[in-house]
Amino acid sequence: MKKMQAMFIGRAETIQSVYRPGVRDELHQLADFYPIVISRENLAEHGSALKSMEVAFSTWGMPALEEDEIRHYLPNLKALFYAAGSVQSFARPFLHCGVTVVSAWAANAVPVAEYTAAQIVLANKGFFQSAQLYKHQNRQEAAGYANAFPGNYNAKVGIIGAGMIGRKVIELLKPYELEILVFDPFLSDEVAARLNVTKVGLTDLFSQCQTISNHLANLPETVGILNKEQFDRMLPYATFINTGRGKQVVEPDLISALRDVPTRTAILDVTFPEPVHRESELLKLDNVILTPHIAGSNGTEVERMAKYAMEEFRRYVQEEAMQYQVSLKMLETMA
Repeated sequence: MKKMQAMFIGRAETIQSVYRPGVRDELHQLADFYPIVISRENLAEHGSALKSMEVAFSTWGMPALEEDEIRHYLPNLKALFYAAGSVQSFARPFLHCGVTVVSAWAANAVPVAEYTAAQIVLANKGFFQSAQLYKHQNRQEAAGYANAFPGNYNAKVGIIGAGMIGRKVIELLKPYELEILVFDPFLSDEVAARLNVTKVGLTDLFSQCQTISNHLANLPETVGILNKEQFDRMLPYATFINTGRGKQVVEPDLISALRDVPTRTAILDVTFPEPVHRESELLKLDNVILTPHIAGSNGTEVERMAKYAMEEFRRYVQEEAMQYQVSLKMLETMA
């Protein structure tokens, strides 16, 4: 069986860090690869050779090409395999050109969900501020603060967005016997019952839950959706976790709610802008924990994404049903 003509497209250093030698060796057994990693900068230079490319592999740093560029430089491209999460920034022109787009979003969802579940369990114990109080004040103050928290048994946890990551978080939290409330307009009653969660409105979720975690899709409709109306209703010792997108949070409203009630906590792995401005109040508030966008795949975790992409390509070659193919309809609601 003749091998397909394949290429890597994106930033060469990122391609190498995600598609590690073992995965690349397996891919080379399945397809004949163009020897140069293609980027927007060298697209025209290699234009004539690219006209025969049938499949492409990418990851973070995938260039956003216009439809006319795809048709001109990649007229025979049949499929694009993306070893990372969101494809919102580049997928539509490829889909409009009839190119199959496959994402390893399920692989990147795993570490995000693991990170989130860990933060939720710690937040319900008052870990974050009590650790600081012990260090900067004394043990008595730290213990007094922590004792105001419910712990994890029967505590209410709010999940905003029950997509791939949100559902994985719910799955990971099952052993803790929490009461999980979910805001997701697209979640059916049937699926909610299967997940053993309670659907609620966004404001109700903020007013009832001890810990709240954002996993909304990155869409124009969700920009600024988390604002004063929600943050002002947080419980006195509540924690807000954001591993979704910074743009979904109206930052001044969150800062105001945290300043007004210092026993509240925010754990922010994403912000807008990213990184935060040096003069931002988020850097000055003791009840804000900032991490540098580490919830997603890091270190050895990135290889999982490449393996998902490789296995999907194997299914593609063998004409089997793929698990993570993206459609235009899916882009309306997915992260």
